[in-house]
Amino acid sequence: MSQATIIRRIGRREIHSPRSALSIAAAIALLAAVLWLMLETVLALTGNSPLLIAPAELAHGIAVLGTATLPAALIAGGFGLALLGIFFVGAAILPGNKARHVMANARSAVVVDRDVLASAIARTARTAARLAPEQVTASVGHRDIHVRLHPSSGRAVDQQGVREAVDREFASYQLARALKVTVVVAPHGAVGV
Repeated sequence: MSQATIIRRIGRREIHSPRSALSIAAAIALLAAVLWLMLETVLALTGNSPLLIAPAELAHGIAVLGTATLPAALIAGGFGLALLGIFFVGAAILPGNKARHVMANARSAVVVDRDVLASAIARTARTAARLAPEQVTASVGHRDIHVRLHPSSGRAVDQQGVREAVDREFASYQLARALKVTVVVAPHGAVGV
């Protein structure tokens, strides 16, 4: 396996969340159900009273489900199990993205948090617009970067100049995924800043 492939795989592992906790929870629930059924079977074979329901009653109840009128609690339980199943299928299919991005580097996998990127981009926008730190906010998402400028009243900000400075800064990071940059200047100025 080449070094580039290994670096790419490491970067992917760092930006996608594993499903191990969800798998362990599902395995524990399934194990608990199987152990309960085994316990009920042993209790029925030894002639003791069941904990919840005897296996013969459970089998009979499952057999008549299609023909009997179902109580509301059973319908609600089935609906809950269906929602749980949809959740597990969605968790298995959909990617679990962490708030991180991979920077291009030939020697190692470099992963940077979105909050760090947002802070650096906000600093660049603040410097380009000559604003105070509290007048600039930036957020980095999975596919885009939003920069919001809130200049003082009566003070114009060169939105295009800020956009170019942010684009240059973003290009220097060499992220593996291109992000769309949006710079917005608030229509009303801040008073007293």
